[in-house]
Amino acid sequence: MVNLRSQKRLAASVLGCGKRKIWLDPSEQAEIANANSRANIKKLAKDGHIIKKPTVIHSRARVRDLAAAKRKGRHTGAGKRKGTAEARMPSKVVWMRRQRVLRRLLRKYRESGKIDKHLYHSLYLKSKGNVFKNKRVLMEHIHKAKAEVLRTQRLNDTAEARRIANKALRARRAQRLAEKRAALVAVERTDNAAATQ
Repeated sequence: MVNLRSQKRLAASVLGCGKRKIWLDPSEQAEIANANSRANIKKLAKDGHIIKKPTVIHSRARVRDLAAAKRKGRHTGAGKRKGTAEARMPSKVVWMRRQRVLRRLLRKYRESGKIDKHLYHSLYLKSKGNVFKNKRVLMEHIHKAKAEVLRTQRLNDTAEARRIANKALRARRAQRLAEKRAALVAVERTDNAAATQ
């Protein structure tokens, strides 16, 4: 058995890989043993007596399959869990995510003019006070609040119009009464004048 350790080291250096990736042709051991320079090693590599082995495949197919199954909810039962529920998904992280979603929506609505700054502020504080459990609930609340504002505005407008109409009616009535009084006074004066003559 010929010692080819130095040839293997040289080959690894020439071919740019580790010693474990070098294959030396067993049928050409004598020729390989005579190779004592990098040029000789290159020639042997060119002739196919020294070969750089291919990289060993480390397949991720099984890992991908398992990950896909876990996304569907498989393999996540009590027997697969190591940490507590709080350690696996901290409630603080859940809270922060929810707050960021709600605040982002409020900011977007305020900038687009869907809500004014007063409604924004009250809803911001409500969000912080855990009133809305998700984005959908907040959006429904905003729609209801806007509808309520419009309704009160309509009611105020109709009440204002009614007040103005009533005021005009009272003014007309007062004017008519004043005219009647003036006419009566005029008639009384003419009567009195006629009686004195």
